[in-house]
Amino acid sequence: MKDTHTKSMITIEEADILQEIMNIAFGRAAADLAECIDIFVLLSPPDVKLLQASNLPAYIHRELKSFGRVSVVEQNFWGKFKGSAFLFFPSGSGQRIISLFGADNKMLDFDSINDLEKETFLEIGNILIGACIGKIAELLEDISTYSPPRVVIEANPDSIVSGTLSAPENIAIVLRTVFEFNKNNVSGYLFIVTKQESFAWLKNALHKFLEQYE
Repeated sequence: MKDTHTKSMITIEEADILQEIMNIAFGRAAADLAECIDIFVLLSPPDVKLLQASNLPAYIHRELKSFGRVSVVEQNFWGKFKGSAFLFFPSGSGQRIISLFGADNKMLDFDSINDLEKETFLEIGNILIGACIGKIAELLEDISTYSPPRVVIEANPDSIVSGTLSAPENIAIVLRTVFEFNKNNVSGYLFIVTKQESFAWLKNALHKFLEQYE
């Protein structure tokens, strides 16, 4: 399937509506995180891309090429809007992430620090991913359920995207933002990938959302 065909599956107007919904959802996520850990989160304007799913690993690799190895929180979500969310942090950011929660890791051994990093990434992932997906579902009159999040520390980004998501017959909408915790010099990427099976419902839901303002 060629890129010209994938582009025809969502119009420019629909992509613009989705981008506006993402702006609202990411704003909600930033507010929720700030409330939980008392820190301001800067979010870039979200980017919406329609990709052949087999191109997902290469796309993510290009986006993360400056990171080297990464720590990632992955969580699947279900509803009419379904897919996977990936929260990527650059190599070595775990120590600074821990400090966001006021933890002192100077007296901990390696295994304890590793466990604390995972717990902290999980907490941030739960807040950011849950707030984003929850707000998207709310705005599009859907209800989402979630799998338990999975955390991988210091991984190769090429190994993150599952075979199910990147299967050649699938097409994916990728929603991406860059975030930064301005007090701690920590930045990362949030990707939300939804599967082709959600497209028909999503197109209709986007137009219903727009009708509220016409």
